[in-house]
Amino acid sequence: MTANVVLVDDHRMFRSGVKAELDDSVTVVGEAPDVDVAIKVIRETRPDVVLLDVHLPGGNGNGGSDVVVGCAGVQTEAGEPVRFLALSVSDAAEDVIAVIRAGARGYVTKTISPTDLISAIHRVKDGDAVFSPRLAGFVLDAFGATAGEIAEVDEELDRLSAREREVMRLIARGYQYKEVAKELFISVKTVETHVSSVLRKLQLSSRHELTSWAMARRLL
Repeated sequence: MTANVVLVDDHRMFRSGVKAELDDSVTVVGEAPDVDVAIKVIRETRPDVVLLDVHLPGGNGNGGSDVVVGCAGVQTEAGEPVRFLALSVSDAAEDVIAVIRAGARGYVTKTISPTDLISAIHRVKDGDAVFSPRLAGFVLDAFGATAGEIAEVDEELDRLSAREREVMRLIARGYQYKEVAKELFISVKTVETHVSSVLRKLQLSSRHELTSWAMARRLL
């Protein structure tokens, strides 16, 4: 059976690369580079599965989660719910948990092979939950935690913008400013600005404290 798919990613070259790797069992019926266009395209095409990056411009600043929430209740022509599979370079716990809480059925990283990605698309279409092996543990840990613990982490993360979260994660993992700039395609000066903002919002004084903060919350 063919799975109709919408690709949502802000990098056109990446979308083109994914399309080139899919076989005849997957039909791309739409593409979108940001939250607002994604919601419009999904509502118009009503695909079986949406392949969704978690970091997207637009919406309320919550990336892929905004897309999932904005398409709640949308159904395919067959009357099945449109299902979401996150496909992202990020393997951070907060990204995984946020988009799954929003309603996505799975989360795989961009290191996945074409064969495994095609399999994951069909499994999600059929209603299965699909995760890259390491990421499944994040979900089990998060939903096994107390509501209070989850709310506390959420409240702290809500202080940060999507870009600040990306910078925070990389700095906490030991990346140097130049490496963060290269990874996120921004200037070193912009990285410095984001780091200062993150430390101020979280009331921390050094990158060492930031690493400890992220590790304590299982965000690495």
